[in-house]
Amino acid sequence: MATQSNEYPTKAWGATAPDSGIGPMEILRRGLRHDDVLIDISHCGICHSDLHTARNDWGRTTYPIVPGHEIVGTVRAVGEAVTRHKVGDRVAIGCLVDSCMECRHCTTDLEQYCLDGGATGTYNSKDRRDGSPTFGGYSDKIVCREEFVLKVPDALPMAEAAPLLCAGITTYSPLRTWKVGPGSKVAVAGLGGLGHMGVKLAAAMGAEVTVLSRSESKREDAERLGAHAFLNTSDRAAMKARSGYFDMVLNTIPVRHDITPYLHLLRVDGVQVLVGVIEMLPEMHSGILLGRKVLTGSGIGGLAQTQEMLDFCAEHGIVPEIEIIPMQEVNRAYDRMEASDVKYRFVIDMESLKEDQEIWSG
Repeated sequence: MATQSNEYPTKAWGATAPDSGIGPMEILRRGLRHDDVLIDISHCGICHSDLHTARNDWGRTTYPIVPGHEIVGTVRAVGEAVTRHKVGDRVAIGCLVDSCMECRHCTTDLEQYCLDGGATGTYNSKDRRDGSPTFGGYSDKIVCREEFVLKVPDALPMAEAAPLLCAGITTYSPLRTWKVGPGSKVAVAGLGGLGHMGVKLAAAMGAEVTVLSRSESKREDAERLGAHAFLNTSDRAAMKARSGYFDMVLNTIPVRHDITPYLHLLRVDGVQVLVGVIEMLPEMHSGILLGRKVLTGSGIGGLAQTQEMLDFCAEHGIVPEIEIIPMQEVNRAYDRMEASDVKYRFVIDMESLKEDQEIWSG
Protein backbone atom coordinates (compact mmCIF):
# COMPACT_ATOMS: atom_id res chain seq x y z
CA MET A 1 0.00 0.00 0.00
CA ALA A 2 1.13 3.54 -0.71
CA THR A 3 1.28 6.11 2.07
CA GLN A 4 -0.96 9.16 2.09
CA SER A 5 1.74 11.03 0.15
CA ASN A 6 1.58 8.20 -2.39
CA GLU A 7 5.10 7.07 -1.63
CA TYR A 8 5.84 3.36 -1.39
CA PRO A 9 7.69 2.05 1.70
CA THR A 10 10.25 -0.36 0.27
CA LYS A 11 12.33 -3.12 1.82
CA ALA A 12 15.93 -2.82 0.69
CA TRP A 13 19.52 -3.71 1.44
CA GLY A 14 22.19 -1.07 1.10
CA ALA A 15 25.30 0.57 2.51
CA THR A 16 25.50 3.56 4.85
CA ALA A 17 29.30 4.04 4.73
CA PRO A 18 32.30 2.65 2.84
CA ASP A 19 32.96 0.07 5.54
CA SER A 20 29.37 -0.67 6.61
CA GLY A 21 28.80 -3.63 4.33
CA ILE A 22 25.37 -4.20 2.83
CA GLY A 23 22.55 -4.44 5.35
CA PRO A 24 18.75 -4.09 5.63
CA MET A 25 17.13 -0.68 5.44
CA GLU A 26 13.80 0.79 4.47
CA ILE A 27 13.55 3.40 1.72
CA LEU A 28 10.67 5.31 0.14
CA ARG A 29 9.90 4.98 -3.55
CA ARG A 30 8.10 7.92 -5.10
CA GLY A 31 4.41 7.73 -5.87
CA LEU A 32 3.51 7.09 -9.49
CA ARG A 33 3.89 9.98 -11.90
CA HIS A 34 1.74 9.90 -15.02
CA ASP A 35 4.50 8.09 -17.00
CA ASP A 36 5.78 5.77 -14.25
CA VAL A 37 5.68 2.01 -13.77
CA LEU A 38 5.72 0.30 -10.35
CA ILE A 39 7.53 -3.05 -10.45
CA ASP A 40 7.67 -5.86 -7.93
CA ILE A 41 11.28 -7.06 -8.21
CA SER A 42 11.78 -10.82 -8.36
CA HIS A 43 15.55 -10.95 -8.96
CA CYS A 44 18.53 -8.62 -9.19
CA GLY A 45 21.97 -9.50 -10.51
CA ILE A 46 25.17 -8.46 -8.75
CA CYS A 47 27.71 -6.45 -10.74
CA HIS A 48 31.27 -5.47 -9.83
CA SER A 49 30.04 -1.87 -10.05
CA ASP A 50 27.74 -2.58 -7.10
CA LEU A 51 30.70 -3.56 -4.95
CA HIS A 52 32.85 -0.60 -5.99
CA THR A 53 30.02 1.87 -5.43
CA ALA A 54 29.01 0.43 -2.06
CA ARG A 55 32.61 0.71 -0.84
CA ASN A 56 33.20 4.11 -2.44
CA ASP A 57 36.17 2.75 -4.38
CA TRP A 58 35.67 5.43 -7.02
CA GLY A 59 35.24 8.27 -4.52
CA ARG A 60 31.84 9.43 -5.69
CA THR A 61 29.29 7.47 -3.65
CA THR A 62 26.50 9.31 -1.86
CA TYR A 63 25.17 7.41 1.16
CA PRO A 64 22.90 5.72 1.87
CA ILE A 65 23.28 3.66 -1.30
CA VAL A 66 21.11 0.78 -2.54
CA PRO A 67 22.98 -0.95 -5.39
CA GLY A 68 21.61 -3.11 -8.19
CA HIS A 69 21.10 -2.38 -11.89
CA GLU A 70 20.25 -5.83 -13.25
CA ILE A 71 16.59 -5.83 -12.29
CA VAL A 72 13.70 -8.07 -13.36
CA GLY A 73 10.18 -8.33 -12.04
CA THR A 74 6.49 -7.88 -12.69
CA VAL A 75 4.46 -4.72 -13.21
CA ARG A 76 2.21 -4.00 -10.24
CA ALA A 77 0.79 -0.60 -11.26
CA VAL A 78 1.16 2.04 -13.97
CA GLY A 79 0.66 5.79 -14.24
CA GLU A 80 -2.31 7.21 -16.10
CA ALA A 81 -0.35 8.00 -19.28
CA VAL A 82 1.58 4.74 -19.54
CA THR A 83 1.03 2.87 -22.80
CA ARG A 84 4.06 0.57 -23.08
CA HIS A 85 3.37 -1.70 -20.12
CA LYS A 86 0.44 -3.15 -18.21
CA VAL A 87 -0.09 -4.82 -14.86
CA GLY A 88 1.32 -8.34 -14.86
CA ASP A 89 3.95 -7.79 -17.58
CA ARG A 90 7.40 -9.36 -17.16
CA VAL A 91 9.81 -6.43 -17.27
CA ALA A 92 13.38 -5.35 -16.61
CA ILE A 93 15.46 -2.29 -15.76
CA GLY A 94 19.15 -1.93 -16.53
CA CYS A 95 21.74 0.68 -15.65
CA LEU A 96 19.61 3.72 -16.56
CA VAL A 97 16.29 5.07 -15.34
CA ASP A 98 16.11 8.39 -17.22
CA SER A 99 17.76 10.80 -19.65
CA CYS A 100 16.78 14.06 -21.33
CA MET A 101 15.27 12.14 -24.30
CA GLU A 102 15.81 15.23 -26.48
CA CYS A 103 19.52 15.58 -27.31
CA ARG A 104 21.00 14.13 -30.50
CA HIS A 105 22.19 11.06 -28.64
CA CYS A 106 18.90 10.35 -26.91
CA THR A 107 16.95 10.76 -30.15
CA THR A 108 19.22 8.26 -31.92
CA ASP A 109 18.87 5.45 -29.37
CA LEU A 110 22.05 6.34 -27.48
CA GLU A 111 20.47 7.36 -24.19
CA GLN A 112 23.47 6.02 -22.30
CA TYR A 113 25.49 8.90 -23.76
CA CYS A 114 22.93 11.64 -23.00
CA LEU A 115 24.46 15.07 -23.60
CA ASP A 116 22.26 16.89 -21.10
CA GLY A 117 24.03 16.14 -17.85
CA GLY A 118 24.43 12.46 -18.64
CA ALA A 119 21.91 9.69 -18.21
CA THR A 120 20.37 9.08 -14.78
CA GLY A 121 21.83 5.97 -13.17
CA THR A 122 19.61 3.38 -11.56
CA TYR A 123 21.43 4.03 -8.29
CA ASN A 124 23.78 6.67 -6.84
CA SER A 125 22.29 9.30 -9.12
CA LYS A 126 19.70 12.07 -8.84
CA ASP A 127 16.19 12.09 -10.21
CA ARG A 128 16.00 14.58 -13.09
CA ARG A 129 12.69 16.03 -11.95
CA ASP A 130 12.90 16.38 -8.19
CA GLY A 131 16.58 15.81 -7.35
CA SER A 132 15.90 12.88 -5.02
CA PRO A 133 18.47 10.05 -4.89
CA THR A 134 17.96 6.99 -7.06
CA PHE A 135 18.05 3.61 -5.34
CA GLY A 136 18.75 0.33 -7.12
CA GLY A 137 17.42 -3.17 -7.27
CA TYR A 138 18.51 -4.68 -3.95
CA SER A 139 14.91 -4.06 -2.92
CA ASP A 140 11.42 -5.46 -3.28
CA LYS A 141 10.04 -2.81 -5.62
CA ILE A 142 11.07 0.07 -7.86
CA VAL A 143 9.37 2.94 -9.69
CA CYS A 144 10.69 3.92 -13.10
CA ARG A 145 9.80 6.05 -16.11
CA GLU A 146 8.09 3.77 -18.65
CA GLU A 147 10.56 4.30 -21.51
CA PHE A 148 13.35 2.84 -19.39
CA VAL A 149 11.39 -0.30 -18.55
CA LEU A 150 12.15 -3.18 -20.93
CA LYS A 151 10.15 -6.29 -21.75
CA VAL A 152 11.42 -9.72 -20.70
CA PRO A 153 10.48 -12.28 -23.37
CA ASP A 154 8.56 -15.30 -22.09
CA ALA A 155 11.36 -17.62 -23.26
CA LEU A 156 13.82 -16.11 -20.78
CA PRO A 157 13.72 -17.36 -17.16
CA MET A 158 13.53 -14.37 -14.85
CA ALA A 159 16.60 -15.18 -12.74
CA GLU A 160 18.81 -15.79 -15.77
CA ALA A 161 17.51 -12.67 -17.50
CA ALA A 162 18.76 -10.35 -14.74
CA PRO A 163 22.50 -10.25 -15.63
CA LEU A 164 21.64 -9.60 -19.26
CA LEU A 165 20.76 -6.03 -18.24
CA CYS A 166 24.45 -5.28 -17.66
CA ALA A 167 26.78 -8.15 -18.56
CA GLY A 168 24.63 -9.04 -21.56
CA ILE A 169 24.26 -5.61 -23.11
CA THR A 170 27.84 -4.56 -22.29
CA THR A 171 29.14 -7.34 -24.54
CA TYR A 172 26.28 -7.36 -27.06
CA SER A 173 26.58 -3.67 -27.89
CA PRO A 174 30.17 -3.67 -29.29
CA LEU A 175 29.53 -6.93 -31.16
CA ARG A 176 26.57 -5.32 -32.90
CA THR A 177 28.20 -1.92 -33.33
CA TRP A 178 31.18 -3.46 -35.17
CA LYS A 179 28.87 -5.77 -37.15
CA VAL A 180 30.12 -9.12 -35.94
CA GLY A 181 28.57 -11.97 -37.90
CA PRO A 182 29.34 -15.08 -39.95
CA GLY A 183 32.99 -15.01 -41.02
CA SER A 184 34.07 -12.65 -38.22
CA LYS A 185 36.99 -13.73 -36.08
CA VAL A 186 36.46 -12.58 -32.50
CA ALA A 187 38.80 -13.03 -29.55
CA VAL A 188 37.35 -12.62 -26.06
CA ALA A 189 39.99 -11.61 -23.51
CA GLY A 190 39.07 -12.77 -20.03
CA LEU A 191 36.46 -15.36 -19.10
CA GLY A 192 34.42 -13.93 -16.25
CA GLY A 193 30.97 -12.42 -15.93
CA LEU A 194 31.37 -10.30 -19.07
CA GLY A 195 33.63 -12.64 -20.99
CA HIS A 196 31.40 -15.69 -20.77
CA MET A 197 28.52 -13.66 -22.22
CA GLY A 198 30.79 -12.33 -24.97
CA VAL A 199 31.62 -15.91 -25.98
CA LYS A 200 27.98 -17.01 -26.07
CA LEU A 201 26.77 -13.96 -27.97
CA ALA A 202 29.56 -13.85 -30.55
CA ALA A 203 29.15 -17.55 -31.26
CA ALA A 204 25.39 -17.13 -31.70
CA MET A 205 26.07 -14.34 -34.19
CA GLY A 206 28.06 -16.79 -36.29
CA ALA A 207 31.58 -15.64 -35.44
CA GLU A 208 34.63 -17.82 -34.97
CA VAL A 209 35.32 -17.28 -31.26
CA THR A 210 38.63 -17.67 -29.44
CA VAL A 211 39.05 -17.18 -25.69
CA LEU A 212 42.25 -15.42 -24.60
CA SER A 213 43.44 -16.24 -21.11
CA ARG A 214 46.67 -16.84 -19.24
CA SER A 215 44.92 -19.49 -17.17
CA GLU A 216 44.95 -22.94 -18.75
CA SER A 217 42.17 -23.94 -16.36
CA LYS A 218 39.79 -21.79 -18.42
CA ARG A 219 40.20 -23.96 -21.54
CA GLU A 220 37.49 -26.48 -20.72
CA ASP A 221 34.94 -23.82 -19.78
CA ALA A 222 35.73 -21.83 -22.93
CA GLU A 223 34.85 -24.83 -25.08
CA ARG A 224 31.75 -25.62 -23.04
CA LEU A 225 30.49 -22.06 -23.46
CA GLY A 226 30.82 -22.24 -27.25
CA ALA A 227 34.32 -20.99 -28.06
CA HIS A 228 35.96 -22.58 -31.08
CA ALA A 229 39.50 -22.15 -29.78
CA PHE A 230 41.53 -21.23 -26.73
CA LEU A 231 44.73 -19.17 -26.81
CA ASN A 232 46.96 -19.12 -23.74
CA THR A 233 48.34 -15.58 -23.65
CA SER A 234 51.37 -16.76 -21.68
CA ASP A 235 52.45 -18.82 -24.70
CA ARG A 236 54.48 -16.34 -26.76
CA ALA A 237 54.82 -18.64 -29.74
CA ALA A 238 51.08 -19.27 -29.89
CA MET A 239 50.37 -15.53 -29.58
CA LYS A 240 52.81 -14.73 -32.38
CA ALA A 241 51.18 -17.34 -34.60
CA ARG A 242 47.88 -15.46 -34.31
CA SER A 243 49.37 -12.02 -35.05
CA GLY A 244 47.10 -10.08 -37.43
CA TYR A 245 44.38 -12.72 -37.27
CA PHE A 246 41.37 -11.25 -35.48
CA ASP A 247 38.74 -8.74 -36.54
CA MET A 248 37.93 -7.92 -32.92
CA VAL A 249 39.37 -8.40 -29.48
CA LEU A 250 36.56 -7.97 -26.97
CA ASN A 251 38.59 -7.13 -23.88
CA THR A 252 36.60 -7.91 -20.73
CA ILE A 253 39.56 -7.99 -18.30
CA PRO A 254 38.56 -5.81 -15.29
CA VAL A 255 41.99 -5.00 -13.84
CA ARG A 256 44.95 -2.89 -14.98
CA HIS A 257 46.88 -4.78 -17.67
CA ASP A 258 48.98 -4.37 -20.81
CA ILE A 259 46.69 -4.15 -23.85
CA THR A 260 49.55 -4.13 -26.38
CA PRO A 261 49.71 -7.92 -26.93
CA TYR A 262 46.05 -7.89 -27.93
CA LEU A 263 46.61 -5.13 -30.48
CA HIS A 264 49.21 -7.34 -32.17
CA LEU A 265 46.51 -9.95 -32.69
CA LEU A 266 44.39 -7.60 -34.82
CA ARG A 267 44.32 -7.45 -38.59
CA VAL A 268 44.40 -4.10 -40.38
CA ASP A 269 41.31 -2.13 -39.32
CA GLY A 270 40.70 -4.65 -36.53
CA VAL A 271 39.37 -3.27 -33.27
CA GLN A 272 40.13 -3.90 -29.61
CA VAL A 273 37.12 -2.86 -27.53
CA LEU A 274 37.65 -2.29 -23.81
CA VAL A 275 34.53 -3.13 -21.81
CA GLY A 276 35.97 -4.35 -18.51
CA VAL A 277 38.88 -2.24 -17.31
CA ILE A 278 38.08 0.92 -15.35
CA GLU A 279 41.60 1.73 -14.13
CA MET A 280 44.52 3.61 -15.64
CA LEU A 281 46.28 1.48 -18.24
CA PRO A 282 50.06 1.11 -18.60
CA GLU A 283 51.80 3.24 -21.20
CA MET A 284 51.63 1.94 -24.74
CA HIS A 285 53.86 2.66 -27.74
CA SER A 286 51.61 4.35 -30.27
CA GLY A 287 53.55 2.91 -33.20
CA ILE A 288 51.47 -0.24 -33.16
CA LEU A 289 48.40 1.81 -34.06
CA LEU A 290 50.09 2.81 -37.32
CA GLY A 291 49.05 -0.62 -38.59
CA ARG A 292 45.51 0.85 -38.60
CA LYS A 293 44.56 -0.95 -35.44
CA VAL A 294 41.59 0.56 -33.63
CA LEU A 295 41.54 0.92 -29.84
CA THR A 296 38.26 1.99 -28.30
CA GLY A 297 35.89 1.46 -25.40
CA SER A 298 32.20 0.78 -25.07
CA GLY A 299 29.69 1.11 -22.27
CA ILE A 300 26.22 -0.36 -22.17
CA GLY A 301 23.76 0.00 -25.04
CA GLY A 302 20.78 2.26 -25.49
CA LEU A 303 17.21 1.23 -24.78
CA ALA A 304 16.40 -0.08 -28.25
CA GLN A 305 19.60 -2.11 -28.43
CA THR A 306 19.05 -3.52 -24.95
CA GLN A 307 15.58 -4.70 -25.92
CA GLU A 308 17.07 -6.14 -29.11
CA MET A 309 19.61 -8.02 -26.99
CA LEU A 310 16.91 -9.50 -24.74
CA ASP A 311 14.95 -10.64 -27.80
CA PHE A 312 18.11 -12.07 -29.40
CA CYS A 313 18.92 -14.06 -26.26
CA ALA A 314 15.38 -15.40 -26.09
CA GLU A 315 15.47 -16.41 -29.76
CA HIS A 316 18.83 -18.16 -29.47
CA GLY A 317 18.41 -19.64 -26.00
CA ILE A 318 21.29 -17.63 -24.54
CA VAL A 319 21.36 -17.15 -20.78
CA PRO A 320 24.21 -16.38 -18.39
CA GLU A 321 25.66 -18.94 -16.01
CA ILE A 322 24.35 -17.90 -12.60
CA GLU A 323 24.37 -18.75 -8.92
CA ILE A 324 21.19 -17.71 -7.13
CA ILE A 325 21.65 -16.45 -3.57
CA PRO A 326 19.44 -14.99 -0.84
CA MET A 327 19.89 -11.32 -0.03
CA GLN A 328 21.41 -12.25 3.31
CA GLU A 329 24.50 -13.65 1.51
CA VAL A 330 25.30 -10.51 -0.48
CA ASN A 331 28.37 -9.52 1.55
CA ARG A 332 29.83 -12.99 1.17
CA ALA A 333 29.06 -12.80 -2.54
CA TYR A 334 31.06 -9.56 -2.76
CA ASP A 335 34.05 -11.28 -1.17
CA ARG A 336 33.71 -14.21 -3.53
CA MET A 337 33.51 -11.89 -6.53
CA GLU A 338 36.77 -10.28 -5.51
CA ALA A 339 38.31 -13.74 -5.31
CA SER A 340 36.86 -14.69 -8.74
CA ASP A 341 34.93 -17.44 -6.97
CA VAL A 342 31.76 -17.46 -9.07
CA LYS A 343 30.76 -18.96 -12.40
CA TYR A 344 29.77 -16.53 -13.58
CA ARG A 345 27.21 -14.13 -12.07
CA PHE A 346 25.42 -13.92 -8.74
CA VAL A 347 21.68 -13.25 -8.80
CA ILE A 348 19.70 -12.28 -5.69
CA ASP A 349 16.30 -13.89 -5.18
CA MET A 350 14.10 -11.17 -3.68
CA GLU A 351 11.83 -13.74 -2.10
CA SER A 352 14.56 -13.92 0.55
CA LEU A 353 13.61 -10.44 1.79
CA LYS A 354 10.66 -12.03 3.55
CA GLU A 355 13.15 -13.63 5.96
CA ASP A 356 13.83 -10.14 7.33
CA GLN A 357 10.20 -9.49 8.19
CA GLU A 358 10.96 -8.89 11.88
CA ILE A 359 13.31 -6.06 10.86
CA TRP A 360 10.67 -4.24 8.84
CA SER A 361 8.01 -4.75 11.48
CA GLY A 362 10.26 -3.13 14.10
